[in-house]
Amino acid sequence: MAPLKTVLITGCSANGIGSALAEALANQGHHVFATARSPFKIPSSLTTLSNVTPLQLDVTSSESVAAAVQAVEHHGAGLDILINNAGSGYTMPLLDIDLAQAQQVYETNIWGPLRLIQAVAPLLLSRGGRVVNISSVGAVVPTPWIGIYSSSKSALSNLSETLRLELAPLGVSVTTLMIGTVTTPFHANEPTFTLPPSSRYAAIAQTISRWASGEASPKGCSAQELADLILPDVLGTTGNGMLWRGPNSGVVKFVSQWVPGWLADRMMSTGQGLDELAASQSK
Repeated sequence: MAPLKTVLITGCSANGIGSALAEALANQGHHVFATARSPFKIPSSLTTLSNVTPLQLDVTSSESVAAAVQAVEHHGAGLDILINNAGSGYTMPLLDIDLAQAQQVYETNIWGPLRLIQAVAPLLLSRGGRVVNISSVGAVVPTPWIGIYSSSKSALSNLSETLRLELAPLGVSVTTLMIGTVTTPFHANEPTFTLPPSSRYAAIAQTISRWASGEASPKGCSAQELADLILPDVLGTTGNGMLWRGPNSGVVKFVSQWVPGWLADRMMSTGQGLDELAASQSK
């Protein structure tokens, strides 16, 4: 049997990937620090387990990160694996985005993981530990309306792969998980979608709104199904580097690497309302 690990996971609110992964790891006997910006959102199925320690952690706050790391240190079991799962989205045409809101997405999706990696580096280095960064297939294909989210995940993927090279000589492994379509309450945590009155996309506001709510998104697997799938990746039994996991991930990987640009554009634009927008402009 593989040795038991101590794991810290960000973004463990109920019904999400983080809480499902925390439960899967805890059920195997690993000790899990299940964190969330709002601890009351961590499900009781986790908080009542003896090998789960719930912690408040806002990855955008240096003070919150420092307090969480101190709690891990005081626990005395060290840290073997850090899973950067917390993330936020923003669905809006790029011409209409609120820059402050966009910057907050970057704070959560890019600077948050790096801030936490820097803070727990001494713990991971002392144990020959592991970093797992949860990215998205959206990082490699331009999808209308989610440019802020996708570009943040693209940056995270590049950052993660660079860390893999930089940390390897120090004995810490890094894996970037390119996650496909998963059914979670992710869109419910986004800002309410409302186009500015002057938006050039007003003619297709309803279509964009369906994407913002998740109604138009392709069907995915459950968070629990994904957690079971990626558990070996988290524990390091399937290697390091960039791994593509979950529904539609293989298709997106193929499209991004092998499909001609004009065809990829067409595929990613289908159902997004762009044809209707073009037609409205010609009237």
